[in-house]
Amino acid sequence: MKLWRSLSLTARVTFLFALIACAVVTSLGMYLYSSTRQALETRADYSLIGRVEHFRTLLHDLYNVKQMEDRPALFETMLGSEQDVLMFSYPGQAPFVRVNPDNMTPPPMTPVGLKQPLTLATLQAGERADGVRVRWISTEAEVGGDGSKVVIVGAHVMTQESHILAAYYWQVIAAAAVSVLLTALLGFLVLKRGFRPLSAMAERAAEVSPTNIAIRLREEDAPQELRLLAASFNAMLDRLSDGYEHLSQFSADLAHEIRTPIGALMGQTQVTLNKVRNTGEYQQVLESNLEELQRLSRIVENILFLAHADHAGLSVEKTSLALADELHKIAEYFEGVAEERGIRLVVEASGELEASPVMWRRAVSNLVVNAVRYALPGSTVLLSGKPQAQGICIEVENQGDTIPQEQLDRLFDRFYRGDKSRSEFTESNGLGLAIVRAIMLVHGGSAEVACSADGVIRFSLYFPQQQDRVQELKVRTG
Repeated sequence: MKLWRSLSLTARVTFLFALIACAVVTSLGMYLYSSTRQALETRADYSLIGRVEHFRTLLHDLYNVKQMEDRPALFETMLGSEQDVLMFSYPGQAPFVRVNPDNMTPPPMTPVGLKQPLTLATLQAGERADGVRVRWISTEAEVGGDGSKVVIVGAHVMTQESHILAAYYWQVIAAAAVSVLLTALLGFLVLKRGFRPLSAMAERAAEVSPTNIAIRLREEDAPQELRLLAASFNAMLDRLSDGYEHLSQFSADLAHEIRTPIGALMGQTQVTLNKVRNTGEYQQVLESNLEELQRLSRIVENILFLAHADHAGLSVEKTSLALADELHKIAEYFEGVAEERGIRLVVEASGELEASPVMWRRAVSNLVVNAVRYALPGSTVLLSGKPQAQGICIEVENQGDTIPQEQLDRLFDRFYRGDKSRSEFTESNGLGLAIVRAIMLVHGGSAEVACSADGVIRFSLYFPQQQDRVQELKVRTG
């Protein structure tokens, strides 16, 4: 098995192809050998029957048996070969004409009657001492002159047929061996040529590197059997390219986000150290530095959370949450911030939800922060929750400026901001919605956003629930 695994695919297919060719050619050769053997034996049987039938006719034309006894050599010349047997005898007596070069003993046979025809069924098989097959026949014949009966015993020793079959057998073996070798050789050459597109694909794939990730396999040049492989490989490269691009963008955005608070810390510290200051001034600088450090801490915390979510490193302990109560709590928490902009928070919810309380509140809070930040002054932010066929849907809806579709597709990306403005209400710059999507992924759900033509922006969170739980919620809300 280890040797088999170490062989190349070309060698494996060639070996299997040679085995198949060996089985097919050998089976065909054995069939031809068996057919030839049967044909030779049948021909010899009919020849023996014809000779014995000829002897019956010849005896019928003689005048008496003495003519046979006087000329035994006449019958020897009528035999098929030197080893054939021919004996004439009266019923129950010893042969008076005996041609039996090998002194073979006839097997017990009942002579065929005078009026009965000689057929293949009247023959009887036997073997010579050396294993050569012998065909025997016995029949009665009438001598024409005196009307006496004579028993004819004939046999054909298949010496010539055995020699022919032996030579033919080795010819079949040799032809099969040569055919297998030629098939294996030609199969190897064909496979070697046939696998050239695969080798070309491997060489093309070897050119892919982080600095040259745009290379793709040529699907149009690949054989039909390899096009699916090339398409799958190209799709994998597309995903890797997107991930690599996102990672590069994430690294650049992260450096940009961290550089701002670090620059502020360094600048304020350098200015403070230029001269001696009083206690109040030092305290003011430390408070400012603390704010920047807290901002850095939130960025690091969010990045760690996203990293754990990406690697499925978070365990979710779900508990039952009353949607109406939880959404009212969140609305009350952000009520003061919303009133500053003249925004009203409205809750419409019913039923219960199975989720991690901390993660659920964080996800919905991020959506509410985003809605309050971008809602038009004096508008309403709607928080709703309702059971659906496959689970629970939480929606946060606000009236704002219309968002183009290309921006909607990227709102959940890390550090992405369609609007470059800052807000003190955001948990971290450009990470709030990314955290929302990560929370939904660890819950097995999804997050979506849609914007109507009149600027109604709706964020939807879909939490999958067990079917029996959904039915219970429908009964309660129905």
